[in-house]
Amino acid sequence: MLRGRESLVRLVGKRRRFLPNRLAILSSSLESTLNLCSNDHLNALPVETNLDAHDDEDIGTSSSRKYVTCPVCSSRVNGEDSIINSHLDACLSRGTKRKLTQSTLLQLNFYSRSKVQHQSHVLKSEKNECSVGPGAGLMHNTVRKLPEDASYFENDEIICESLVECAMQPQKDCLLDTLSNCERANGGSEICSQNKRITSGKAPAKDDLSGIILQTFIVGRKYSDKKELNLGESISLERDPTNGKDPNAIKVISADSECCKMLGFLPRELAKFLSPLIEKYCLSFKGFVTTAPRSSVDIVPIELMCDNNKLFHENNFNVEEFKILWTSIQKAIDSMKNFTPNALKYQKNFSLLIQEVLQGSSHLLSDDENHFLDVFSSLSDDSQRLFIRLYMRKGPWFRMSCTSYKEVLDPKQAVKELSEAGYLCCFDTNEAADTDVIEILNLLTVSELREVMCMLKKNSNSSMRKGDLVASLLSPYKDGSCPLLPDLILGITGTCIRISSKAEVLIWRAERLFFLNGEQDLSAFLLVDMGTVKYPTYNCIISDQIFLDRNDLLAYEEAIEVAQLIDQALDEKDNKMVLRCVSIADSRVQPNQCTTAESVPFFSCFSASWIYSKVVSLGVSFLERENRYNDAVILLNRLLNCYTCDGRRGYWTLRLSIDLEHLGYPSESLSVAENGLLDPWVRAGSRMGLQRRILRLGKPPRRWKTPSFAESIKRKITEVHIQGRPLNRETGMKSRFYGESGDQCSVEQLALEYYNAEGGGWQGVHSESGIWLTIFGLLLWDVIFSDVPNVFRTKFQTAPLDFGTDSFYLLRQNNIESQLQKIHDGMGEEMLITSWESHKGTACNGVNWDRHSLTELRAAVTCIGGPCMASLCRHLAQDYQSWSSGMPDLLLWRFNSEYSGEAKLVEVKGPRDRLSEQQRAWLLLLMDCGFRTEVCKITPMLKSA
Repeated sequence: MLRGRESLVRLVGKRRRFLPNRLAILSSSLESTLNLCSNDHLNALPVETNLDAHDDEDIGTSSSRKYVTCPVCSSRVNGEDSIINSHLDACLSRGTKRKLTQSTLLQLNFYSRSKVQHQSHVLKSEKNECSVGPGAGLMHNTVRKLPEDASYFENDEIICESLVECAMQPQKDCLLDTLSNCERANGGSEICSQNKRITSGKAPAKDDLSGIILQTFIVGRKYSDKKELNLGESISLERDPTNGKDPNAIKVISADSECCKMLGFLPRELAKFLSPLIEKYCLSFKGFVTTAPRSSVDIVPIELMCDNNKLFHENNFNVEEFKILWTSIQKAIDSMKNFTPNALKYQKNFSLLIQEVLQGSSHLLSDDENHFLDVFSSLSDDSQRLFIRLYMRKGPWFRMSCTSYKEVLDPKQAVKELSEAGYLCCFDTNEAADTDVIEILNLLTVSELREVMCMLKKNSNSSMRKGDLVASLLSPYKDGSCPLLPDLILGITGTCIRISSKAEVLIWRAERLFFLNGEQDLSAFLLVDMGTVKYPTYNCIISDQIFLDRNDLLAYEEAIEVAQLIDQALDEKDNKMVLRCVSIADSRVQPNQCTTAESVPFFSCFSASWIYSKVVSLGVSFLERENRYNDAVILLNRLLNCYTCDGRRGYWTLRLSIDLEHLGYPSESLSVAENGLLDPWVRAGSRMGLQRRILRLGKPPRRWKTPSFAESIKRKITEVHIQGRPLNRETGMKSRFYGESGDQCSVEQLALEYYNAEGGGWQGVHSESGIWLTIFGLLLWDVIFSDVPNVFRTKFQTAPLDFGTDSFYLLRQNNIESQLQKIHDGMGEEMLITSWESHKGTACNGVNWDRHSLTELRAAVTCIGGPCMASLCRHLAQDYQSWSSGMPDLLLWRFNSEYSGEAKLVEVKGPRDRLSEQQRAWLLLLMDCGFRTEVCKITPMLKSA
């Protein structure tokens, strides 16, 4: 993959189905400093327009081809079946495999293997401690603290009875459906009461309440004082009028415990009507647990019985009011029979997102856009649920006959209401664009496509695949010989609907403003609700706006569209489009536009200029791959002139020096390297690379004086050579060897075996940067999530916005140095244990809870020692971006006594490997910090004669 593309893909996030500014971007003339598109002299590229028939001002994409992400190598592949199969065969034959990340599992129909418990596939849930209430807006100079108590932000154990069936559906839709299966989540023994249950209809008399059963749930179990509940355990109810999230909250109390431990809350929908009866009419309820939960955070089915021992206040009894409240309770109970409290949480989450954006970012939206989003809250529940369901599916077109959801009671009325509000549009044969017809055709099954072929009296043999059938039908439609094709399709599919262009643009914008990145979307709420992800607790102190005005936001969005266009072009190997996008970005990068903002430097990554710089930087890598070094040099000089305060200057300077040497200008290459060492933004591996280039190019007669850093760079790094039996000797393949047991292993595993045996009895792990970033995150957890203005904007952050920038250390210098002093004084192990026990399972940038055990982390911290650990953490705090990669492969330790030991860091290299500049920089830095370091070189055994 080209250097810089991975970060660009993360920036773009999920590709948009439709880019509103695509036509304007590609049809504009450019004023670029170089002519990358030499054939057309920077004239506008021809683009296909795809006007939404239902929204004339919106513009669609021009490509009808569908691309999917390969689950093996992560590259984008044409969505035709034959191409996908061929690509997968090639990937699997190479043996390449990438690690499936959280984002991957949401985008693809793949599941990790879940643990089997009681013959069910259970997704273990962990609680989210940082929910923000619906009223929490973005306020100037105010502190928005994440709530410590809530009665409805509960997480429950989720069971999917058949993961295979779910995997056949779009992933996000499956995630929504799993939340509706909570009633089956606790499938243990149940108790069936013999008493009379509540039934719809006439409200009971006030003297006839005793013995009536209410079947409901305990929710909000993460706030419980008692984690384990037993079948049949007695419970009672208690009002909680001081609850900050719900004044009608009703707590469920354990009646078996002498100290009356709180077990959770009643669902908000039920508490809204039951709390007035408890308060005004002195009703009391007792009950028991009907199904024992499997996890401490599951919803718990219960039965409640009215205990009519206390008398009503006869003088204050209002029959009509009592009937209205009791009827509402009946409806709430009936509703929960169909949907558990968690089943409709996605609706609340979506509404929360919209309200947050309207409260905190309304100045970035036009009056019409504010009104359009505000209308959503006034739509019926059916309409809201149907829209959210469709928005989270792949689309863009959906058959009404295939959009049935049990929580949407009247889908036809919902479609009508959404269409009138402008959120949906229906397929119109009179105004259908070619791309619409292609997309509608793809909704048909193979048998239905053959049926259309028969109607048109066209021949189709049984060997024709779906793509061939679609192409055969499109050909006569495009040349005008078959204008009735859309009508024939609709005759089979029935009504087809899609999200309107306006709604898609505004909801995408709302997601960006809410999450502030492209990697998160509405599925982030689902992961929290399912307990898959738990975000840390912190305060949001907001005093400055990221986008000053609407123009800044629109420019930022347009820059993201350019980034998506170049990413798609690279997938499609459309070099002409790639060069066009690079030229567009180059023309919009202006001199003296420093990425450092005046007031809040780390907001610079939300500017259009910063995104264009990433596109141009990716363009440099593309041009170098094409051996167009002259153009690459021009772009690199432009980047260096425009972005004078940027951590990427080291990489740009190093590439400029290398490209100049490629062009045959060694003197100029040397001058660039020398000037680069004077730049304070040139650091770590890039600085090491420039220094080594100066030593190589700066020999007499070009330079007679030896640089002052020469001795430091030429320091000898201890090398250890071991031999192994190679499994493969192919160039370009990762080296594999046979271990001592005869099993296949990597060079790192072979080195671990050597150091554990004849190498000195060392224990250790193959960690690279992972274990160090985990230790850093745990030791400085409180500093990372401390109260600093503007760095926390949403409840879904795993690090502050300035993490990885110079601002991180500067804004927290006193706190960081205080923590480092404790580490230096030998308190690191204690700090590590405390942080692990307090935050286990909580998401934090760099912290991997699963890869390393607490025992390994404690051993590493103890054996490394306080001074060395404090020095390493200081470098990461000061420049996390430069030093978070390239660390040695192995961390080894051995104990001299119970509380002391020694450690060693080893970089392992196979027969054809060599140290990168970043790795060399790390080894020398670690030597300066007092670490023992080595390079272990693996060589194959010589064949016996």
